Amino acid sequence: MSAPAAPASTEAAGGRTAARIPGPVETAIQSKLIEAFRPQLIRVSNDSSKHAHHAAMRAQGGGNGETHFAVAIVSEAFKGQTQIARHRKVNGLLKDEFDAGLHALSLRLKTPEEWEREEAAAAA
Repeated sequence: MSAPAAPASTEAAGGRTAARIPGPVETAIQSKLIEAFRPQLIRVSNDSSKHAHHAAMRAQGGGNGETHFAVAIVSEAFKGQTQIARHRKVNGLLKDEFDAGLHALSLRLKTPEEWEREEAAAAA
């Protein structure tokens, strides 16, 4: 199974590459989702910087800059579940984060078979 494109996790710093340190919301999201779904693949990408110019986002999330995320998960746990059931499960797991200021979550939730089919179709 090939992984989705990795999020930008490094940045140039004076000619060197420095690892990006995930914030507390990103860390909590990843930890909760790994524990709940035991995924074969997980990607959590903080997209908040794309929305920082929105006036409402300056105060959202306690001003921590962690308001918008994109999440991709490939897990056997999704077998037999509709997309809406998968989304509801993830949103329920992250209720505390939403209550604390998480504003938007883009989800791509697949079984391994669904992921393989999509990868094969994209390669064709």
